[in-house]
Amino acid sequence: MKAFEDLPEALRSACAGFLDHLAVERGSARSTLDSYSRDLRRYGLHVAESGARTLRDVDARHLASFAAELREGRGEHAPLAPSSAARALVAVRGLHRFAHAEGWVDVDVAREVSPPSPARRLPKALPVDDVLRLLDGADGRDVRGLRDRALLELLYSSGARISEAVGLDVDDIDSGERTVLLNGKGGRQRLVPIGRPALEALDAYLVRARPVLAARGRGASAVFLNSHGGRLSRQSAWNALKSAAGRAGISSAVSPHVLRHSFATHLLEGGADVRVVQELLGHASVTTTQVYTLVTVNTLREVYATAHPRALRRDT
Repeated sequence: MKAFEDLPEALRSACAGFLDHLAVERGSARSTLDSYSRDLRRYGLHVAESGARTLRDVDARHLASFAAELREGRGEHAPLAPSSAARALVAVRGLHRFAHAEGWVDVDVAREVSPPSPARRLPKALPVDDVLRLLDGADGRDVRGLRDRALLELLYSSGARISEAVGLDVDDIDSGERTVLLNGKGGRQRLVPIGRPALEALDAYLVRARPVLAARGRGASAVFLNSHGGRLSRQSAWNALKSAAGRAGISSAVSPHVLRHSFATHLLEGGADVRVVQELLGHASVTTTQVYTLVTVNTLREVYATAHPRALRRDT
């Protein structure tokens, strides 16, 4: 693998073997593999500079000094953000666990490594009224407008990631069942229901606009097409959202992921079970979904503080 070509042969082979394991047996996403590749190259160079030629040469001191390098930086390497440093240590821990399981090393020296928990950031969610104004900002009067309205309605109605939305093919939409089949991270698929406004916007686009765009290309199967008849890119989808937000007069930062956050938050505020929301979002763990419950609790706390007659008083 080219990413590791400047590492000693044994380290290069170990890193490449671990990434192959993640890709083939674990089905890890390409973005994850790319990030781990950078992290492991940095780790390999670090231990090689200390004289290690194989993973058998690595001990706890190498791990400690690498963790310090991630925090403080060294040479051409700037300090990493806490979340990036945690990811790098997860990659290193996975490498050593894999090497031990394969019998390449006798001891897993990284077994006690515990990446720091990154600060829990609350997802940004738009109020329902802002979402409705945003959707209305995609006017839907011409070919591009019809496409953009359908795209934004789908994002909010399904909670899809932007990559999942632009990755949709026409056969993935079942109008009769009111569902879409989304291809998520790690090759996992999920069937998600969508509301009538999204279906109506999709139907208007598929009937009145998509044939015009498709005629400019070579018969792409994608639902959302660009002006040349090819599959719409994530950047173009983001631009459609940005334009709609501008027309709606929404000043807060808006991104495709904000619509996903809004989808989850509004469901929970409406009484949906967190595990149902987990399935709809395609989260592998409910822990990831539970961060949205913090948003709804904060909302409840604010309402209580302003509405309850004794919320701000001290009982006597």
